Amino acid sequence: MTAGELIPQPLDKDCTDRQAWGQSSTIFSYIFKGNADPAKYPQEACPPYYHSNAQIDDFQVNAALTAGTVTAIQVTASGKTLTSRKPFDIPHPTKDGWRLRHVCLEGPESGVYYRGRLTNSNVIELPEYWKGLVDPESITVTLTQIGSSQDLIVDKIEWGSKINIRSGTACNIDCYFLVHGERKDGEKLIVEYEGKSIEDYPGDNSIYSINK
Repeated sequence: MTAGELIPQPLDKDCTDRQAWGQSSTIFSYIFKGNADPAKYPQEACPPYYHSNAQIDDFQVNAALTAGTVTAIQVTASGKTLTSRKPFDIPHPTKDGWRLRHVCLEGPESGVYYRGRLTNSNVIELPEYWKGLVDPESITVTLTQIGSSQDLIVDKIEWGSKINIRSGTACNIDCYFLVHGERKDGEKLIVEYEGKSIEDYPGDNSIYSINK
């Protein structure tokens, strides 16, 4: 018998799946995994259950989470409120024996950015996927002139996919650009709300998978 394969239920047993009950444990431990051989499992016993969803007080995992390699996720508990700074930690790329840690940016929106350098052109072409991902009305642009003052101006934003730049001095354009936008898939983030826990969030909690 392989993992996930159903074990026949005895005819005279009530094998209903039920929630765990008892006293709250404060011991740090792994979730128990039974090692019984299915071939030797007593036929008169109810088949064991395994965890497909998990809940530890206010921390819940009840949806599919897919990732490549996650090196470090730091979750700090204070009473029953868990907060995450979402760091990643990797071997330092240039210094032997050192490590490098960064933390994800945070802000009052589901933000997306695109940056680069614009040289001898007046059009910033945004990635094609921005059309389906970003609200065009939310787009903002920051320009940093390179080498000399060029009096750069955002002339217009076309279809949420092209940003036209012009120089007030009519010189060749050479600048760095940073474009921000807000995702349009899903609901808009509610930044402040009345409540004592994340369960009081008035919007859709299911799209936030870690800050329980």
